[in-house]
Amino acid sequence: MPRKLLLPYKSVFSRFRAPRGLHDSLAMNAARSGYRVFPATPPPPCTGLAKRITERLGAELGKSVVYQETNGETRVEIKESVRGQDIFIIQTIPRDVNTAVMELLIMAYALKTSCARNIIGVIPYFPYSKQSKMRKRGSIVCKLLASMLAKAGLTHIITMDLHQKEIQGFFSFPVDNLRASPFLLQYIQEEIPDYRNAVIVAKSPDAAKRAQSYAERLRLGLAVIHGEAQCTEQDMDDGRHSPPMVKNATVHPGLELPLMMAKEKPPITVVGDVGGRIAIIVDDIIDDVESFVAAAEILKERGAYKIFVMATHGLLSADAPRLIEESSIDEVVVTNTVPHEVQKLQCPKIKTVDISLILSEAIRRIHNGESMAYLFRNITVDD
Repeated sequence: MPRKLLLPYKSVFSRFRAPRGLHDSLAMNAARSGYRVFPATPPPPCTGLAKRITERLGAELGKSVVYQETNGETRVEIKESVRGQDIFIIQTIPRDVNTAVMELLIMAYALKTSCARNIIGVIPYFPYSKQSKMRKRGSIVCKLLASMLAKAGLTHIITMDLHQKEIQGFFSFPVDNLRASPFLLQYIQEEIPDYRNAVIVAKSPDAAKRAQSYAERLRLGLAVIHGEAQCTEQDMDDGRHSPPMVKNATVHPGLELPLMMAKEKPPITVVGDVGGRIAIIVDDIIDDVESFVAAAEILKERGAYKIFVMATHGLLSADAPRLIEESSIDEVVVTNTVPHEVQKLQCPKIKTVDISLILSEAIRRIHNGESMAYLFRNITVDD
């Protein structure tokens, strides 16, 4: 007998229409089907991503208490039975990253000791994802965090637009790395007037693949900023020269290794025509915005008459709202993978795209044991 599905709840927060086929499968009865959704950090009423996801699923948030004791320790109490159920922990990383990580670890362990069947972490922005490569005598913190999550009891992770796709290899359990690009592409088509006169811009050669993917899907031109103003991750010492060379170091007689020439970047240039066009800068993370502000100034000098910045994760740290407000950037578009309500109050140029639809569908499919292929339609390696 085919499984009966309830009609989905249409969230009042959704600005965009859902891709065809998703709305027909977004509701299920939590009490009957053996799953619960818990927020690792309690969201503000009616505004948190966890609340939006549960509204789409037609479910209620699980009963739990997460708080800080007077000595700064995190305490988690599960207030209902989770024995034999699939538990989804939603953790949107707020500004205090380390506290959020501890909340997630402790809640996962509490659910594990409460005999939950599966514990799935819904972590739209995965913290420490920029620390996924060796830096001098540093460490690969992202791999450490992956091991900690596995030890705490997580059996699966749903995330979005990992900073490096290779991070998936750090985990000993399945990782579904969803994409936000369909929602951002839809925003461009519906919210940017005359987007056909736009050009997709990569603010550095490292972002060229992502920008090329957007340009090809929108049938637009591509431009890349290159030159001395850029400072990329690849320029850093990756640790393979550790310990570093010392001037008076002794060298084995007869050993003459080829000398690696130092990098010297050319004067800053824009490869591609942006004159008289709308420039849309795309990236995965907007954290410190100085590089985006500098790119916008260059594009303005080259003749772009309107500048948009689009990214999946809007961390917007430090003075980002003020710098954006005072810059040549006309609009910054990010998803709600990371809470940024305070930054939006400080800067009206910041706009939000809701991605709770795809996360709720991923939860439904994982719980029902359905294929995730529908959520990765037309997704390529470079997306």
